[in-house]
Amino acid sequence: MPGHRLQRLIVHEPRMRWPVPSDLAARIEGQVVRRCERRGKYLLIGFDSGTLIVHLGMSGSLRRVPLDEARRKHDHIEWVFEHARFLLHDPRRFGAVLWHPASAGPVLEHPLLAKLGVEPFGEQFTPELLHRGLQGKKVAIKQALLAGQIVVGVGNIYASEALFRARIHPLTPAGRLSLKRCVTLCQSIRDTLGDALVSGGSTLRDYVNASGEAGAYFDIHAGVYDRAGLPCRVCGTPIRKIMQGQRATYYCPKCQRR
Repeated sequence: MPGHRLQRLIVHEPRMRWPVPSDLAARIEGQVVRRCERRGKYLLIGFDSGTLIVHLGMSGSLRRVPLDEARRKHDHIEWVFEHARFLLHDPRRFGAVLWHPASAGPVLEHPLLAKLGVEPFGEQFTPELLHRGLQGKKVAIKQALLAGQIVVGVGNIYASEALFRARIHPLTPAGRLSLKRCVTLCQSIRDTLGDALVSGGSTLRDYVNASGEAGAYFDIHAGVYDRAGLPCRVCGTPIRKIMQGQRATYYCPKCQRR
């Protein structure tokens, strides 16, 4: 997209997680895309007049297709350029396309972005920062990671996996983690996300990457997620499943003692 002029924006279905602004096409058609960036799980498509904030939800995708390719079911929004089209596909409509005008200030001050934690592969993500962020928190450590206010990118699947690698029980009160355990957890988060990137992401029902391929993380790396009742790959103890905040959590009761 960067360096190309947007000819048309077509909104086929505005009912996403939040309604797509009704005047969005009028705001950006004819403008040149200046940059494409990322913050956490948000894609930021920058124009002179502002920035599109795009979130893919749980299983959405944004793919480039030829100009004459037919639109598929659940392709809700089209960005049409002279050289290609980009289609936002989101069967569950958990994703979002929002507008942040330049007059509102830097896009990183938008309410959805302003309170996000640091990037997991950035220099700011240190055991010390993690330890400080957890101090005084009575919420379970897995919930603290999912909140994204200390570090971003640790979603439900990878939170279970990172805690398993760090040998930390998911119900452990976040504020009880010592700096020593935060050193281990910090590295486990990086290792878990790194493995996921190498293997192309996770395979969760209809998830595919930008090329239409399913991720291979579960086939290669998964230690606990979606393995309830199966033997732990380390000690052989059956993996357990619990619910935390309406999200499934998997752990080994022997490797991850409370």
